[in-house]
Amino acid sequence: MKNRVLTIHDTCHVGIFVAIIAACSLISIPTFIGVPMTLQTFAIPLAGVVLGVKKGMLATVVYILLGAVGVPIFANFTGGIGVIFGRTGGFILSFPLMALAAGIGASKGKIWLTTWLVVGAVVNYFCGLLMFSYITSIGWAAAFPLVVVPFLPADALKIVMVVVLGPIIKYALVKNGLLTAPRQIS
Repeated sequence: MKNRVLTIHDTCHVGIFVAIIAACSLISIPTFIGVPMTLQTFAIPLAGVVLGVKKGMLATVVYILLGAVGVPIFANFTGGIGVIFGRTGGFILSFPLMALAAGIGASKGKIWLTTWLVVGAVVNYFCGLLMFSYITSIGWAAAFPLVVVPFLPADALKIVMVVVLGPIIKYALVKNGLLTAPRQIS
């Protein structure tokens, strides 16, 4: 396989999804435990579906790096390395893996897309639970109903929305010459 550098179009696609992810992170519902409910977990897998594995992951990494250097693009207009290593950092650090799972699933069809989106959500929950538990010194069993259970219904809806909207958006962009279809993963 030939190494391919990012084209100007690729860079623009990544930048647009960084902006979409940032905008979705600012749509936030605070919770009593300090882990807000956001639309990031909709935008991240959407990036993987629309852009493919590499560009989807790159968009999430750029988003994380911008937030880490202090740009206030994380939930509730926060930013900085302290957020990355705070109680919500595990969720944020797992975003590239969510995009990876979505990109893999998108290359396999709708049934596999749904499966891989669930895998990505589980990885997100696991990493978030791990970091939250470590930072707050709350055991996994006690943290689970705080940082996983309340998010399950909304995340199930987000998965359905990505399964429905992701391929439609990707098809429309490819059809109109605004996006080159990513290669299939074998």
